[in-house]
Amino acid sequence: MKRKIILDTFFLLTIGALSSLSLPPFNFFLINFFTFSIFFIFLFKNLNYSNKKISFLYGWLFGFGYFITNIYWITISLTFDQDFNFLVPIALVLIPAFLALFYGIVTFIFYILNFKNVTSAFFLFSLLFGLVEFIRGNILTGFPWNLIVYSFSDNIEFLSFLSVIGTYSLNLLVISIFITPAIYILRKSKKEIVVSIILLLFPIFLLIYSASYKKSFVSNELKENPYTVRIISLNISLDRFYKNIDTENVLNELINISSPDPQKKTFFLWPEGIIPDTYQNQLILYSDLFKSNFTKNHLIGLGITNRSINKEQYKFFNSFSVFDNNLNLIKDYNKVNLVPFGEFLPFEDFLNKIGLETITNNFGSFTSGEQRKIIEFENDFEGLNFLPLICYEIIYTGKLSNNFDFDYILNISEDGWFGNSAGPQQHLVHSIFRAIESGKYVVRSANNGMGVIINPLGQIEKKVEYGKDGYIDFTHRRDIEPTVFSIYGNKIFLILILLYIFLIFSFNRFKNE
Repeated sequence: MKRKIILDTFFLLTIGALSSLSLPPFNFFLINFFTFSIFFIFLFKNLNYSNKKISFLYGWLFGFGYFITNIYWITISLTFDQDFNFLVPIALVLIPAFLALFYGIVTFIFYILNFKNVTSAFFLFSLLFGLVEFIRGNILTGFPWNLIVYSFSDNIEFLSFLSVIGTYSLNLLVISIFITPAIYILRKSKKEIVVSIILLLFPIFLLIYSASYKKSFVSNELKENPYTVRIISLNISLDRFYKNIDTENVLNELINISSPDPQKKTFFLWPEGIIPDTYQNQLILYSDLFKSNFTKNHLIGLGITNRSINKEQYKFFNSFSVFDNNLNLIKDYNKVNLVPFGEFLPFEDFLNKIGLETITNNFGSFTSGEQRKIIEFENDFEGLNFLPLICYEIIYTGKLSNNFDFDYILNISEDGWFGNSAGPQQHLVHSIFRAIESGKYVVRSANNGMGVIINPLGQIEKKVEYGKDGYIDFTHRRDIEPTVFSIYGNKIFLILILLYIFLIFSFNRFKNE
């Protein structure tokens, strides 16, 4: 018995870890047909022999193997400040262990309901897994990182259907597809064969839909923007925050890479938090530097800390701020979705007492902005309107904004916290999915990451490669009608849940032939 427990533990950790190979940077999505199918077969075969406590452990072990191998890079953010080094081994284990709890819930409920019918059990397992992924992405602050559907991130020809049903719905369907070989192996009647065939044909439907969607998109007029959005991406080390690097040197490097043309109407998009030791209202100190390099034809958008005072106490915001060439503040947006432990400390009063603080700043927690708003311009830049998203905010699906009357999504990020790992590539994937869901161009500027222009098909039209300094210009676009998902959001996921519940109980009524 002890030997079986050891073997089962090794087996489940291994197939969970192997599933990570389906994610960026590897993108071997076919491996999930193997890992998810044998995981389901293992669970189904043990329905009559394992108790419910052990069943929770099955899912937890699979999840722990999965997450410890694909979000290891989180601990890199703890290595920049030696005061946090002691947390590295704790975070390396605790974060995957926590996320694995969600997968433990899947197998626990699966064993409680104990459907003996193969097809009903299959739909139940898929539904539970899809639901738990949704909960994981929304509970507390939510962490929808590395959903199973992201294994298709390198195969965008399958992904246009995101514009109709969104990420969580496609995630549920993809989980079902990956388990399809298990239904065929466990089949007890013709109906399992029929279900297998239907599900294996679904990827063909996705390809056909994507081809039609692409044809419709390409047929739209290619319009020239009345202005240029110049996306700046750099490779400036995070040491600028820890080694008193001169702010003016960083600004000169940014301006040099930006290569402003005095006559060309240009919106310069700089990354998040790129300027060290400077608050939003202090940037005016460098006005002479900006006046000598930029003209009235230029606007500069960047991420910078906004500090305000309320009742003799400072509040700090991570702000997307837009300045003119004289460094007058034109527009700003304060980040709504903050990164736990990075930008704010949950239970801050208690955790401060035991020596914990936020990783990315030295003044305590940021304050969350009140609401996400569209940034619009008049006069010289009339027609430029966009949804600003700062770093982490791009990972959320179905709740970007209640107002979709904008042309682009502009995303700024500092990916240096991920180091030279899979993190920057995994982060970029979320931008691809948001572009398809929303039917909007996503324009992304990153330090220590990748600057990109992504069209509504999810295609990267232009790119500054990882580890490089440079810029790309966004000058042309094709417009499309609002997507179904942008209108209805995750209400579509609710409909799919009801469909799965119907299928579970419908098949459970049938007796195996």
